[in-house]
Amino acid sequence: METNAKLSVRDMTYIAMFAVVMAICSWISIPSVVPFTLQTFGVFLAVGVLGGKRGTLAVLIYILLGCVGLPVFAGFTGGIGILLGSTGGYIVGFLFTALTMWAMERLPGNPALVAVASMVLGLIVCYAFGTVWFMLVYARTTGPVGVWTALGWCVIPYVIPDLAKVALALILRKRLRSAIRLV
Repeated sequence: METNAKLSVRDMTYIAMFAVVMAICSWISIPSVVPFTLQTFGVFLAVGVLGGKRGTLAVLIYILLGCVGLPVFAGFTGGIGILLGSTGGYIVGFLFTALTMWAMERLPGNPALVAVASMVLGLIVCYAFGTVWFMLVYARTTGPVGVWTALGWCVIPYVIPDLAKVALALILRKRLRSAIRLV
């Protein structure tokens, strides 16, 4: 008999599939002055569909794949150097986004509203962690940068597209959860 602590082959398959979905989402780039990828959408979708435990494991596997050098990050890049760079904090922040969503998963109330709140709060956590990381790395390599400047470069241009990703993830979450039977 299997306990809840163990992952089934089905669980592991879905976790791996969503790690791949995140990689594919990172490769999709919308060119503009500040290019946009769908990485955060992949994170929202993984945790939204698979739930906190499985979704967080998918995010962790995605990050570990990138750490060992597989080109799963934006621009078909990979390696520990990407994570240690000025924007690597946002990738590490994906894990904190997943953990935030997982922590909010069992909150009472309307599950759809809890999902919205968890994704938005997860996004804020990712922004906060990534921006602090950016400021530290940028200060070490280039010189100090103010918080408003960092937000202007790294967060403000992404807010509306990221909220659109939240909306899309919420729509697909509902449809995919009904199609995927996770116990």
